[in-house]
Amino acid sequence: MKYYLIAGEASGDLHASNLMKGIYAQDSEADCRFWGGSLMDAVRVANQGSSGLVHDYKGDAIMGFWEVAKSAGRLSRNLRSCKEDINRFNPDAVILVDYPGFNFRIAEFAHERGFKVFYYIAPKVWASREGRIRKLKEYVDRLFIVFPFEIPYFTARGVDFIYRGNPLVDAIDDSEAAKETREEFLVRNGLENRPIIALLAGSRSGEISKMMPVLMEFTRKLRALPRYAGYQFVIAGAPSRTIDDYAPYMDPADKEVKVLFGQTQNIVRNSEVAVVNSGTASLETVLLGTPQVVGYINASRLTYLIAKKLIKVRYISLGNLILDRLAFRELIQDDCSADALVEEVKRLVEDQPYREKMLAEYAAIREALGGRGASAAVAGAMIEELQTYMRSPKM
Repeated sequence: MKYYLIAGEASGDLHASNLMKGIYAQDSEADCRFWGGSLMDAVRVANQGSSGLVHDYKGDAIMGFWEVAKSAGRLSRNLRSCKEDINRFNPDAVILVDYPGFNFRIAEFAHERGFKVFYYIAPKVWASREGRIRKLKEYVDRLFIVFPFEIPYFTARGVDFIYRGNPLVDAIDDSEAAKETREEFLVRNGLENRPIIALLAGSRSGEISKMMPVLMEFTRKLRALPRYAGYQFVIAGAPSRTIDDYAPYMDPADKEVKVLFGQTQNIVRNSEVAVVNSGTASLETVLLGTPQVVGYINASRLTYLIAKKLIKVRYISLGNLILDRLAFRELIQDDCSADALVEEVKRLVEDQPYREKMLAEYAAIREALGGRGASAAVAGAMIEELQTYMRSPKM
């Protein structure tokens, strides 16, 4: 069968690539074409011998109401190009992976053209813009959710869904980072055998421009304290970015702060503490077992004020949402200062009961996410849905 997948950022590329592995394993005639990234393309090449990447997501990720408005022309061109390509490919299923601003428009188009539409990783309608539920019901044939708290939410609203666990569990446990020792990681990256603080500034340009000044001030203030003078700081460079996105905020003479690309899991796994911009990365940090503090500054003050009116959940981090309690601190907007980060990181390093309590909460989050094999299970469910549809009598 033919599958057209659309993922619009790094996390979508990761989860869609693992989903594709499951599709290829269970459908010997699978033909995948996609908007996404290098991870998805590597799976396609390994199974079909050629690239299937139509459009690379890098550079497309946009956050905030004002930021989206400024990029309307490019989004419109991308939508038109994507629709034309779907028509040419004529897939058995269009699989939309998160990325709701773009994918809801494609869902409507694909539904009107009679394509089977699957939505994998639900748009966060439980946090804001609940009106999109109507679109899920109208344009999506089957929703595939990945968080346990979504089960009662979508059930209560009459949305058909399938839940097979969270794919991030496998993505973390089966990664190459899990096989590397700390010594190997240090030697390979020219780091010394001293404590590391991981810094995750986000993947979008707006996030980086807001978080990096705060993070750099944080590193200076923390190292001014005698206990932390020998600490190293490693910035996890986002897959869609280059050193040019980070260098303007860094002191070239400061050898204790480094940027490493393509190694987020290795960095977090080998760090004593992580300072994490909210998102999938905070849940990855939970599964990697590194104590964290979440810091989040929105791209613009206007965006933040609008979002504050619309957001309906108590927490912004997925781990805290899963437990419905504060497993780790969230420093948001004005609360996200260098001084606040210093105090929280000091507590995570020096207060052993506090640190151990957080790790116990991590274990509860992992248990709530279910076992392994989520991506393969979702792929199997999608194939079964298609086979059932093809066997059913057509009017």
